[in-house]
Amino acid sequence: MELDEVAGELYEVPPEEFIALRTTRQDDAKAEGDKALAKEIGALPKPSAAAWACNLLVRWHREEIEGLVELGGLLREAQENLAGDQLRALSSQRNQLISALTRQATALAREHGRPVSSSVTDQVEETLRAAMADPGAGEALLTGRITSSMSYNGMGTTVSRPDLRLVRPAAPERAPAAPERSTPEKAAPKPPADERRRARERERAEARRAAEEQRKRELAEARRTAERATAAAEEARVAAEDERQRYDDLDARRASLEARVAELADQLARAEGEVAEVAAQLKRTERRRRSAEHEAAEAVVARQRALARVEELAGEPADAD
Repeated sequence: MELDEVAGELYEVPPEEFIALRTTRQDDAKAEGDKALAKEIGALPKPSAAAWACNLLVRWHREEIEGLVELGGLLREAQENLAGDQLRALSSQRNQLISALTRQATALAREHGRPVSSSVTDQVEETLRAAMADPGAGEALLTGRITSSMSYNGMGTTVSRPDLRLVRPAAPERAPAAPERSTPEKAAPKPPADERRRARERERAEARRAAEEQRKRELAEARRTAERATAAAEEARVAAEDERQRYDDLDARRASLEARVAELADQLARAEGEVAEVAAQLKRTERRRRSAEHEAAEAVVARQRALARVEELAGEPADAD
């Protein structure tokens, strides 16, 4: 007995049977002397009704769920460059696919003996929507062992597995450092007149040199700016060409996605038709079974009466003649 096998069994049974079966499997592990496995089994959490229905959907229709998660990733890429009308068309098809899968999940729950309420159905739909919108939620759903429903609010996804928690707080921004205060210099003693004149000449010469150096620095910076602007213009031209190519690629992918959505919708429609047909056959078979049992009971009564008549006649004396 392995944990993966036990988990697969536990997350398929209805939630009201989960605790009893988990206890049984835990006792089995203890009986085999595997205390570590027994502890792991005991730690498996009970799923909610919505999570159980989603787990059933993954088990019985995994290909459709994989298609849902794959389509979600493609849609996230496509949405960056599609026009509004194209996005609305894809959104409508996405909603149709999610609604069809939700109906499939509720049908599976009913077939397994536990019809779900409208609120649980809403939670199943929100879980599928989260799995399509967020890759972490899709990964969690595909395990087939989620324990609670998931929801997507556009900023992050709430999931039932702590190791797949997707919403993380943003790193706090650092406050800008306070500017350093300069210490005022003490005034130097006033020099004699000749020294003041020479100092003024030195200051004017220094000012001319500083002005020339400033001009040279500004000229060099202007040349660097012009070079950067030229390079930026070339990069922008190349980027524009890349974006045009990307748009063409995405437009082709959109057409492919629309075909994929239509294909998945057809698959689900066929599956729903098969479910309805099997249910109708089951009802007809049930009626025939009851009729056959009734006829068999009547035949038993008739046989008993016939045997009693035989015994009755066999016990009467023969006539004198």
